[in-house]
Amino acid sequence: QVQFVESGGGLVQAGDSLKLSCTVSGASISSYDVGWFRQGPGKGREFVASVAWHGGDSYYGDSTRGRATISRDNGKNTVLLQMNDLKVEDTAVYYCAAPDPERPLVDLTSESDYKFWGQGTQVTVSS
Repeated sequence: QVQFVESGGGLVQAGDSLKLSCTVSGASISSYDVGWFRQGPGKGREFVASVAWHGGDSYYGDSTRGRATISRDNGKNTVLLQMNDLKVEDTAVYYCAAPDPERPLVDLTSESDYKFWGQGTQVTVSS
């Protein structure tokens, strides 16, 4: 069974940086496009960033573009999300997710195109 697990969340101050990790068990992450989404208190789930399985294409949400960098280390079965200059409004549960690798023509910015989801890791940014 494929499982995605996030780690690296925590309590930080505004302006700090944080690196989140997404690892997979039961499969090789090199087979998967991977995305990060977040859900803040009282808000819907929001696209943060995604990277194609080959690492050649990456996408960013409007609220994090310029402050977030997504990368993958297939040798470590990990996808990383580096977040810089964190703001209070970045407070959210951050989820990593992946579409079904057998599905063609996936929109890597669309939550509905993702099949596998982790449990999430909490990021809290204090002012």
